[in-house]
Amino acid sequence: MDLSNKTKPKKNSWLVPWIVLTICVLPVIASTALYSFWKPDGFVNSGELIGPVPIYDLEVSTSQGEIFSFAALNGFWSFVSIDTSGCDDICEKKLYLMRQIRLTQGAEKDRLERLHFALGDNLLPKTIIDEHEGTQFISLLDASELAVFGNLEDATNYIYLVDQIGNLMMRFPVTIDPSLMKKDVRKLLKISKAWKKIN
Repeated sequence: MDLSNKTKPKKNSWLVPWIVLTICVLPVIASTALYSFWKPDGFVNSGELIGPVPIYDLEVSTSQGEIFSFAALNGFWSFVSIDTSGCDDICEKKLYLMRQIRLTQGAEKDRLERLHFALGDNLLPKTIIDEHEGTQFISLLDASELAVFGNLEDATNYIYLVDQIGNLMMRFPVTIDPSLMKKDVRKLLKISKAWKKIN
């Protein structure tokens, strides 16, 4: 029998499995390297992350003898500001930032609530309340009921963010660049909207 016409195995046939293996493994190596050494801008935040600290069942007594419950905010993201009833320049700046950052969220702005806790028995000036229509102003006699926000003297220098399921999860210093705060809030609203669709 003439075997000369039979197909001879190619000399480099041993390379084929290695090429296939390389093609399969290379994406895994690349993704691992990116995860380890590169942090995309989309995951960088300018606000300071907290906890998260569940406060959805937190209730506080107002100076008018009523009860305010954070459970009423379920489904909404909320800015929270804490200050004395005197409301100095820093206090007014926080109210301004909360209002303006909310407005910059466009169609998503209705998912954001604004709370301002005034510590003391004096009412805030009507001009401030009118200027920040839509903000819930809550006067408290017992400041200790907000101890979950940490040292209350320190808390006056921040705007806090509570997520849509009632977790205190971030705070922004009053000195923050508003564009950075806007960017953080926009990303959080976008991500949480996607979660809602999945669920």
